[in-house]
Amino acid sequence: MSNLLAFPMYAVDRADTRALWLAVKGLLAARGVPVDDVPDWPESDLLTHWQQPGLILSQTCGYPLVTQLPDVQVVGCFHYTAPGCEGIQYRSFLAVREEDRHLTLAEFRGRRAVCNSADSQSGYNALRKKVAPLLSGGPFFAQTSFSGSHRQSLIDVKRGAGDIAAIDCVTWALLQRHEPERLAGLAIIDHTPLTPGLPLIASHNTSPETLNAIRDALHALVSSPEHQAICDAVLIGGFSVVTREAYASLSA
Repeated sequence: MSNLLAFPMYAVDRADTRALWLAVKGLLAARGVPVDDVPDWPESDLLTHWQQPGLILSQTCGYPLVTQLPDVQVVGCFHYTAPGCEGIQYRSFLAVREEDRHLTLAEFRGRRAVCNSADSQSGYNALRKKVAPLLSGGPFFAQTSFSGSHRQSLIDVKRGAGDIAAIDCVTWALLQRHEPERLAGLAIIDHTPLTPGLPLIASHNTSPETLNAIRDALHALVSSPEHQAICDAVLIGGFSVVTREAYASLSA
């Protein structure tokens, strides 16, 4: 596979994500960077997708970036406008059932956590670090299960298969807009510290010239009035060039 462009991480609404894909595809083409005509919708094997030698641009998570993707190049990071975001940084919300909204995180000792995956910064690593100061010689949670997605983590908490989940604040905001029923009966009791947001990446063999063209296209995306509505729909408010070093602390 070659010349792949994808935005797999916040594709809550397929129409809005496709509009973003088309806008970026056009901006890249105008700068001499061709992209396959069919959008890539990687949903299961994201690690393989992120390592494709023909990857022009995709979005990953900071934790797999520093633990499993040593060769990809970091293009930069979008600024999101969702509550909980600041510049390129974001955080997770700790979601529980409405009946538990009066509890503090410390009071969830011995209860069950649900995480989307073990390589997720927002759903697993952020929660792991949040409870670290509360540990006292043993596991904090009685059980930690992995649901496969933030959506499913919320479902599991609502139906009682778990008691608490850490949910990416951008995902939370997009679900509020497009699938509010997903959040009904849930409450936020706390949040995790800010960390650099989801990195945009390109293949390790992307040339410096192409990398500059990709960054220029993304700057144009967030600054052009003709793309304002597309960015607003997916909560993108800006773009900054960042390096891999910005994510180094996530592996600690």
